[in-house]
Amino acid sequence: MLRIGYFPNQWKVSQITMILKAGKPPHQTSSYRPISLLPLLSKLFEKVISRRLNRWVEDNRIIPQHQFGFRMKHSTIEQVHRVCDHIRHTLERKEYCSGVFLDVQQSFDKVWHAGLLYKLKLWLPHNLFQLLKSYIEDRIFYMKINEGTSSFHEVKAGVPQGSVLGPSLYLIYTSDVPESGNILTATFADDTAILASDKDPVSASKTVQRYLDQVHNWMKRWKIKASAAKSNHITFTLRRDNCPPVKLGGEVLPHQTVVKYLEFHLDRKQIWKTHIQKKRDELNQKYRSLSWLLGRQSKLSVNNKLLIYKAVLKPVWTYGIQLWGSAKTSNITIMQRFQNSVLKTIAHAPWFTKIDEVHEYLQMPTVKAEVENLSRAYRDRIADHPNKLATDLTSCIPIRRLKRKHIWDGLGPIE
Repeated sequence: MLRIGYFPNQWKVSQITMILKAGKPPHQTSSYRPISLLPLLSKLFEKVISRRLNRWVEDNRIIPQHQFGFRMKHSTIEQVHRVCDHIRHTLERKEYCSGVFLDVQQSFDKVWHAGLLYKLKLWLPHNLFQLLKSYIEDRIFYMKINEGTSSFHEVKAGVPQGSVLGPSLYLIYTSDVPESGNILTATFADDTAILASDKDPVSASKTVQRYLDQVHNWMKRWKIKASAAKSNHITFTLRRDNCPPVKLGGEVLPHQTVVKYLEFHLDRKQIWKTHIQKKRDELNQKYRSLSWLLGRQSKLSVNNKLLIYKAVLKPVWTYGIQLWGSAKTSNITIMQRFQNSVLKTIAHAPWFTKIDEVHEYLQMPTVKAEVENLSRAYRDRIADHPNKLATDLTSCIPIRRLKRKHIWDGLGPIE
């Protein structure tokens, strides 16, 4: 198969199973999420191809540096850190930052096959291109609901859902997205952030608008669609004024005071209050659903309760703590109060018990201690990061004019 560049037709058949979304009416088709199941041997062989493909892509630097999605040693934390670092520099200089967060519609399902094959032939060696061409073409799918199955249908667009190669093929397809020297572009798969800063809000929006026009023309050429109504425009600044509105394909993007990017809620002054409150609300909801296991009436042992807390609740508030941990103490206390309440319940501690004794008994660090420990480990990790855009985050810490905490504060000098 590797020698002759052939992918068996029997391995190109996808079985689509419909999963009902939580809280959605079962009689509407939009209430279901389609899950694609591929043959096991197909996915095993894709592993072999994936190693060769990713090695070639990395050696020839086909994927742009600002793309952090589906790449080894790249995570959402580093990408959001890049965005936050740019915003922080803007606030330090007391400028305006015009930010756009694009929403690409059905990005993986709408990949144009002819355009993808053109780019694969342009950048990959012939034998690997022939194999991927055979892998992409002539794919079919059928639906299965309970014991009933549909007829076969041809897959005319998109990368194979549930496949090993799908993410890599999408990154190659979008690797030639336009870039600009005065624009910060941050992409994680199809999640795209665009930022430009200037002392004049009009100039900042003009810079973003010129770049959006280039991106819109590129999307139109390669049959990629972005929803202007679901995309967001925000002004990051310490001042009251906003940057003028910007358009995508003639449609004005809605202006927001808080935007969501990679599960982070970014506010215009970067104080993290909204993000912490959203996480607290999510924790309250999860804790209520687990109260029968973690409550005082539960017969589980303390160790098992603590294990559930570490596996389900703790990852919610520790996600991105390296970034939002720089918030002021009053905002950090919001998360600390939640942890104190849960740990007291787990330990069956009376109301008059000192919280320090509970933390010592359960050997659980406080939120501030977690901020220091995880931030130190994160700083050490990105110091040896393979992407220069990530390592630059530790080497460029300017003199601050504002009385704001920074991620590296209290962690000692950077070596």
